[in-house]
Formats: sequence, structure tokens, C-alpha cells
Amino acid sequence: MKLIKYVSAVVVGGALLASCGKGGGYPTSTDPGDYSSATGIEYNEDETAFQVNDYEDFPQAPGLVFIEGGRTTLGSMEEDIAMTRDNIERTVTVASFYMDETEVANIHWLEYLHYLKRDSIPEVYVAALPDTTVWSRQLSFNDPYVTYYLRYPGFRFFPVVGVSWLQANDYCTWRTAKVNENLAKEATTGGKKRRGLFGRNRTEEATEATALSIESGYVLPNYRLPTEAEWEYAAQALIGTQYNEDENQNNRRLYPWDGHQLRNPHGKKMGQFLANFKRGRGDYAGVAGSLNDGAMITDYIYAYPPNDFGLYNMAGNVNEWVQDVYRPLSFQDVEDLNPFRRDGYQDEAENYDTSEGFHSLISNEVRVFKGGSWKDVAYWLSPGTRRFMAQDSSTATIGFRCAMINAGSNR
Repeated sequence: MKLIKYVSAVVVGGALLASCGKGGGYPTSTDPGDYSSATGIEYNEDETAFQVNDYEDFPQAPGLVFIEGGRTTLGSMEEDIAMTRDNIERTVTVASFYMDETEVANIHWLEYLHYLKRDSIPEVYVAALPDTTVWSRQLSFNDPYVTYYLRYPGFRFFPVVGVSWLQANDYCTWRTAKVNENLAKEATTGGKKRRGLFGRNRTEEATEATALSIESGYVLPNYRLPTEAEWEYAAQALIGTQYNEDENQNNRRLYPWDGHQLRNPHGKKMGQFLANFKRGRGDYAGVAGSLNDGAMITDYIYAYPPNDFGLYNMAGNVNEWVQDVYRPLSFQDVEDLNPFRRDGYQDEAENYDTSEGFHSLISNEVRVFKGGSWKDVAYWLSPGTRRFMAQDSSTATIGFRCAMINAGSNR
């Protein structure tokens, strides 16, 4: 009897040791070991066993840069000239996430339309077309942009406009599926064989691989619109003000760069504007021979210096849609960890008069946009300012960029 107990102890102990990572330490996501540290049962032994696929940490998603989260003070640093009092300062924590380096450009949207036209019914393609008539004005000759802005090659890397919040969300859904399809194809046909289902090398066709579950390790999290808090936090980029190894932030920023000036104070580009915005009444770019911000309308998505997170045009060029439903008092309702308003919870639309008299435009179908545009004065370049518009509407001054959760890490 003693011998049986001893042998059992040795077997169980061996299994638990085998459950440790191959490097001899504690198991991790990328090195879970061969046996469960909870049951001692071998992973991937056969078709009935629990399947633990190889995982090489969070793969870099195309177009995104890492935004390290942390504590910050959100809210407007500008004088509240509109007297809305809808973004009072408050301290929150935003978790780390990823965000597009630039605004989504015309070439990206044309790629989207290409695949929709090939793979979807005509109605889906038509619904995804931007409203190019947003350039048309009754008392202004912007007619050429109606025809050329989206499709002319010279505008390829200018931000897409005329896109509603709903269309932007549809793009995020498509982009997620397309990126994951491509990653799975590379992994299964590009010589990157990894231990897969039932403990063997996965060599299924790429079309099969695209249907794999989250547990497979192939699938990236969803591309999506950033929350208002994420967008504002990323625009502030206060990581650039952390000069000391402590938790004090001694500087706030009025804009996504240091100081209160709108011109570059340093180097060879001293005196040049740091964003594309409307400089004054009737003044969009300066005078011929000495154009400064250089853009009468939108501009190249990399045209101005990035902020300290490496994000371009977080002020000016185009405003950007965010996820949040608009409410004037969201700052006092939302939680202080990853704040977000998804609907009218605690501030229902019935509280606002949206009857025929249009005493209020606030409903659950209006969304926040931020950042200022080529047609806005400098006030709207401040990350804390906020406006809203119906989610099915679009203009020549609003575009967007995508974000993604930082899965499996707090770095």
C-alpha cells in the first residue's frame, strides 16, 4: 500500500512539474507547459483532451501603435466659449490599447469598397459609399471635390470624409475580418506552422483557418472606434511630460503638443503651424508664396508632426468619430476606469425634448466627434472639446481612425 501511494505521488508530482513552462519557471500564456497545473491532465493528448494552441504573444495589428494607459485628467483645458459645461475636468484611468497611427485614408476606403464589390451584394457596396456631395455648397465652388476627392490618385493618402458613424463602424467590422483572414492565411500557408488542434501541425486551407475561434491564437481582437476617453487620452499624449520617475504630472496640455502656441517653436521648421486648421475668418492656409499650414482643405495624413504617442493629426485635418453616445453630463455619470457612454443609461433620451419644435438634438442616435478640422478654428483643436452629430450623418470635416484592446497584458 505504501508503495502504491509513493508511486502515485511521484506520478502526480511529475505531472505538476511538467505543467510548468518549458523554461522551468511558472507557466505563461506563451509557454503553458504540457500538462494542466489544475488537473495534471496532458493538453492536446488526443481529440478528447483540452486543446491549448501555440501562442506567440499579441501579434502586431496593421496600422496600429501602442498607447500605454494610466491615470489622467480628462476635460477641457480651454475656456468654455460655447457655455455647454459638458466636459468638466475629472480624474480617470484608461487601460492600455492600440490606435491607428493616422486617420483612415481614401486609399483604405477604396480598398474596402473593392472587396465589398467583389464579395458582397450590390446593396452592401452602395451603402458603404461615402457621401461625396458633402463638398457641395450652395455658395461655394467646391464641386470638383465631389468628383475627385475620394478617387483621384493624388488624394489617396488624404483622410476619407463623408463617412457616417454607422459606416465607420461597418468598416471596423470588415477590417477585423479581413486582417484576421490574412493573418490566418500567412500562418497556414506561409511556412509558419504551429501546433494546432489535437496536438498536430495545423495545415488546413486558409479559408478554413479564418473560422478559427479566439482560442486558436490566430485571431486579433476587433478593430473598433475608440471611446471618447481613449481618444482624448491618446491626443493628450502626456507620456511626453513624464520627465521624472514619479507619478506626478506637472504639465497639462492645451493641444497635443507642449505650450500654448500653434506654431513650431524649434528647429528648421520653426514658425510653421503644427496642425491643419482655419487660422481666421477666410484664412485657411496663408498667402501664396508663404503658405503656412499649407492646406485649404484636408491634407496628407502624415503632414504634421506626430504627438508623443506617435499619432498623427490628433488635432486638425479632420474631426474624428468616437464610440460614445453624446450626453452633456457624461463626465459626472461614467465610471472612472475606462469611462464610456454606450446609451442613455441614467440620462435617458426622454429627458430631452426632441419633438417637432427641436428644442433639443440629443438622443441615443447622436455620437461624439473630436479633434477639430481644416474648417475649424483653433479652439476645437484642444482634446477636451467635444461636439456631436447624428450617427447616420456625414460632413466634409469628419473622418475617423480605429482602435483595439491590448489583450492579455497590462504593459
